[in-house]
Amino acid sequence: MSAMTTAERRGYQQICGADGAMMVIACDQRGGMRKLLAADPQAQAAIGNDVLGRTKADITRFLALQAGCVLVDPVCALPGLVDEGMLDRGTGLLIGLDDSGWDTSPEGYRLSKLVSGIGARRVRALGGTGGKIMIYLRSDTPEANTANLRILDSVIADFAAEDLLLVVEFLTYALPGETPEDYASRFPDLILGGVRLCLDAGAKVLKIPYPGSPEICLEVTRLCRDVPWAVLSAGVDHATFLTQVEAAMANGASGVIAGRALWKDCISLDRSVTEKRLVTVAVPRLREIQAIIARHRTAARVA
Repeated sequence: MSAMTTAERRGYQQICGADGAMMVIACDQRGGMRKLLAADPQAQAAIGNDVLGRTKADITRFLALQAGCVLVDPVCALPGLVDEGMLDRGTGLLIGLDDSGWDTSPEGYRLSKLVSGIGARRVRALGGTGGKIMIYLRSDTPEANTANLRILDSVIADFAAEDLLLVVEFLTYALPGETPEDYASRFPDLILGGVRLCLDAGAKVLKIPYPGSPEICLEVTRLCRDVPWAVLSAGVDHATFLTQVEAAMANGASGVIAGRALWKDCISLDRSVTEKRLVTVAVPRLREIQAIIARHRTAARVA
């Protein structure tokens, strides 16, 4: 199990709140954000990176200051967030390394992609507190993971050489021909297996999907031991995500890295609409998540 260095621990503190729990606003999506801003594929394709950058700036301005850290991409959001003074001096900045979408192998395996030219040194140059990499894993199918684990090994080594914090995220997926029922039945084991693979590679902070139940959350915590893990929202509705956060925090999670569950129905090509809904809808949602985190962090300290 890899322990954080002093510099990595300092970076980790900066993506956490005063209570020591992660509460990161994720808006590093590009393709997914375009689909939320426009229903028609042609209209989606017409949405430029500048429009996405302004949308991410609004999410940062109205949500990240309330949370303590924002996760953005280096394609649309940076260096503008920093250079134009839109990021508060006390707000942590995680920079996503993964490119939008994935490639597919002849066997139907998902192949992760990275944004060209973005490594640990560039993350530091952009003002990042740390980086985030996302890879696809099918822990029950070793041959599906070879290329993606090679990417993960390379990125972990790069960030270790720069002594810079790296958050490792993985997603799992259904294989060609796998029924939704079969995939759902395998999902908890796929999450546990993915956690093992990431820990074996040297991950020091994890961002993972909700594992499926409180019991599996506890298993994740036992596997991670001293490695903190955050649950991601995966675009579920807010009410569902609250129950997931409750279960995760009650069973050892170290916080939340949340995106679409907070803001997916708040963003618009009309920035005045975005601003209004972020303030009136997304911020109250954030407060509800923070209340759950605070309650469990308090209970942990008392215990």
